[in-house]
Amino acid sequence: RAAPSPKMMENKVFMSFTFYSTILILKMYVVAIITGQVRLRKKAFANPEDALRNGGLQYYREDPDVERCRRQVRPAHRNDMENIFPFLFLGAIYSLLDPSPAVARIHFFIFCVGRIVHTIAYLLQLKAPTRSVAYSVAQLPCFSMALQILLATTPYW
Repeated sequence: RAAPSPKMMENKVFMSFTFYSTILILKMYVVAIITGQVRLRKKAFANPEDALRNGGLQYYREDPDVERCRRQVRPAHRNDMENIFPFLFLGAIYSLLDPSPAVARIHFFIFCVGRIVHTIAYLLQLKAPTRSVAYSVAQLPCFSMALQILLATTPYW
């Protein structure tokens, strides 16, 4: 016989939120790893101790490919933090409001896909307005969840 599950794990909306949040966090890890992988491949390290550990001080240098990657990945990663962290808060609270599981899943899915497309557009330098459309589409479910949270909590203000 299986042990009883915690109450939150019985909440279909929260489980959907957990799934999409985990996908987004894994995506953030992948984005953070990209620059390091390019540094290793190009043997161009930002710190002398890293260069020494990977072949010698001659690799304590800048490389145009690494710098390009760094210029793309850091803003993409920062943009993720500015958008995914609020989503994590809003989605968790929204899950407690007992919304329709289907509607909630649509909110989470749209945000997740929007953020993935935004990252791809950023890293692959896709033509405008791909990135800004992806950003805007991903914001819609966040605004919707924020509005629903405010409406639900206004009586307690």
